Formats: sequence, structure tokens, C-alpha cells
Amino acid sequence: MDAAIFAIDLPDEKATESLAARLAAGARQGDVIALSGPLGSGKTCFARAFIGARCGAPQEVPSPTFTLVQVYPAPGPAVWHFDLFRLAAPADAWELGIEDAFADGISLIEWPERLGDLLPAERLDLALAFAAAPDARIATLTPSPTWSARVAELRHG
Repeated sequence: MDAAIFAIDLPDEKATESLAARLAAGARQGDVIALSGPLGSGKTCFARAFIGARCGAPQEVPSPTFTLVQVYPAPGPAVWHFDLFRLAAPADAWELGIEDAFADGISLIEWPERLGDLLPAERLDLALAFAAAPDARIATLTPSPTWSARVAELRHG
């Protein structure tokens, strides 16, 4: 991972949705966004906004906690939304079609640590943490080289 780690204050859910939309606009085939944070920190909120932005309209985006993956056709590459909380072993991800997602889609991965060594090095790590206000969050972004230029403008926006 690149050393260009930075944090963005997200004062409310709208700010989280805005960040997701801005990242969705620059996402491309083969991109992986690893979403981490405790339960209730906004990972699924971020994913819903990202998917809506990529699809060009709000989508019904249930948390894939039980199905482990949902695929959303979008203009350009499809968005694969993984929730790996219940993944028993990293190798089980092959059964979810994760290699297709990594090659042909855009992957949003909740609980990415469950992938172990299968998690690609080229990715954007986005960690969400609770902040002082009830709806506020802090997003910490750790971009790999392929993401660095695309997220650099977020530092000031």
C-alpha cells in the first residue's frame, strides 16, 4: 500500500454518500475497494450510495450478509458487493466468483480481512470509524498506487 494514508471527516450520512459517489465516478474495471469498520459504521451505507451512483439511479441494495455477494449490472463493469462476515475460509471466496469480480467488475468488499492472502494488493482500503456525533464517521483511505492519483483530490474536497 502507498504511504498516502489520509482521513476524511464525514459529518453525516449525506457526506458518506457523497464520498461514495465521488469514488464511484472514478472507479474502473478490476478495481477493488476494501471496506472495513465495526458493525454499524456505515459500510453498507457507503456501498448503497456507490452502487446507486454507478448504476445511474438509486438501487435496492440489501446487505449481502446471508448471500455473501450481490451483483449489480451498471453502465460499464458490473459492481460486485461482497459481505464476507460469514465466510468460513478465504478459499470459499472462489465459490462466490471472486476471480470474475476481480477481473471484470468493480468489487466492494465488506470484511475484507476474511480473504487473507486472496485480497489483491492493488486496492483502495477504506476504513470507517465512529466519530463524536451519532451520524458522523471518519473515513481513512489507504490507496495502492493505482488509486493514489484518483483519490488525491479527495484530500481537499
